[in-house]
Amino acid sequence: MFSETIINRRFFILVNILLTLVMSILSLYCWVNPAWALSYGKENLVRQDFSNQDLRDASFDHANLRSSDFSHVNAQGVRFFAANLESVNFEGANLTTADLESARLTNANFKEAILEGAFVTNAKFEGAIIEGADFTDVLFRPAIQKMLCTQASGKNPVTGRDTRETLLCL
Repeated sequence: MFSETIINRRFFILVNILLTLVMSILSLYCWVNPAWALSYGKENLVRQDFSNQDLRDASFDHANLRSSDFSHVNAQGVRFFAANLESVNFEGANLTTADLESARLTNANFKEAILEGAFVTNAKFEGAIIEGADFTDVLFRPAIQKMLCTQASGKNPVTGRDTRETLLCL
């Protein structure tokens, strides 16, 4: 009887340890921030297709994304700090509050994209396509704003805002 009680107690302790271990592993798996899995910092991702994906809060800091396709993505809050985004397609993308600080956006396509509240200080926009883009609450260097105003046209189909008005063109 006494040895049976010890065996039962050891079995109970072993089962508790195993259950605790399994629950710990599951809780770690379930609570991992999905954005951690989407960290592409300093990666070479030339001509990659990210179109139609939900990339919210992902990070592409210092990545080389030249000629990649981000059309129709949900990129709210995505970090593209100092990324090479030359000739990238952002057509119809939601870039609300995205961080494009110091990014190279030359020849990028922002047709009908939403950049509301995005951070773009020191970004290079030479040759960018901005027809129908929404730049509400985006702060630009005066020279960049003036350059974008010379080519601004269209109205964003989602927000209904005129591109020239969102750029505060005179």
